Amino acid sequence: MIISKTLNTSKSISIALDELINGLGIKRKLQEYDAVVYWDIIVGAQIAKVTTATQIKKGVLRIKVKTSTWRNELTIRKKEIIERLNNYLGTEIVNDIKFQ
Repeated sequence: MIISKTLNTSKSISIALDELINGLGIKRKLQEYDAVVYWDIIVGAQIAKVTTATQIKKGVLRIKVKTSTWRNELTIRKKEIIERLNNYLGTEIVNDIKFQ
């Protein structure tokens, strides 16, 4: 009986947080933030070694790249990377990527 009450409380807190986030209008900002935070996980270790996600603004993700060779490679794969990001995030958050 105690376990079920704990689970119901957790679910209620989760619902309350979702309602708060939606009510404050910050859900999209948090999802954008996730694109930066989870960049390394989404693109994998090899790309993560040579890149750093720096910011996202209005759907444009900015990525710092260590070499021009990698920048060119990633530019070619941009569409694929955007799809992976949005699939991971569960919604269309990233519209473009600027590799710098």
